[in-house]
Amino acid sequence: MIEPAKVYEAFSRVEEENYAFRAYLKNYADEDKLDKQFLELHNELFSDYDCNKCRNCCKEYSASFEEHELRAVSAFLKMTEKEFRDKYIKEDLGEYLLNVKPCCFLKEDGGCEIEACRPKSCRDYPFTNRPERLFSLLSILTSASICPVVFEMLERLKKEYGFRKRKRR
Repeated sequence: MIEPAKVYEAFSRVEEENYAFRAYLKNYADEDKLDKQFLELHNELFSDYDCNKCRNCCKEYSASFEEHELRAVSAFLKMTEKEFRDKYIKEDLGEYLLNVKPCCFLKEDGGCEIEACRPKSCRDYPFTNRPERLFSLLSILTSASICPVVFEMLERLKKEYGFRKRKRR
């Protein structure tokens, strides 16, 4: 598996190929089979991967919160919900987003200060174990530039499909 610090550089080298592969999948992949492939890869690769040694997602994305999660996190931090919102949240088109990047709850050891009640968006990232992956391939490509596991998933899928980008003439 690629080192977390090198994933963006590696992704940049195959970015054009990955977009071509996305187009290939959109045209030729069976939706159910692709979901099964992603789920199998997700389960296999995350089974022994220690996300605390990476946390690129915590460094690159702003966590999003459901309204009920705001209450839970503020209570966990022993703050009022208003104090929590004022200090940490920006509202954007009805979404509640953490107002800083990297995540202010990311601890030095890669752990999460609010692990006990971290939002679903963080717990579920990179969403590769969900159905309908065919319709979220753009977000998967973005994740492949951040998450070493998603990068590996795409590389394995390209091999499984026998995909090679055609050389330009």
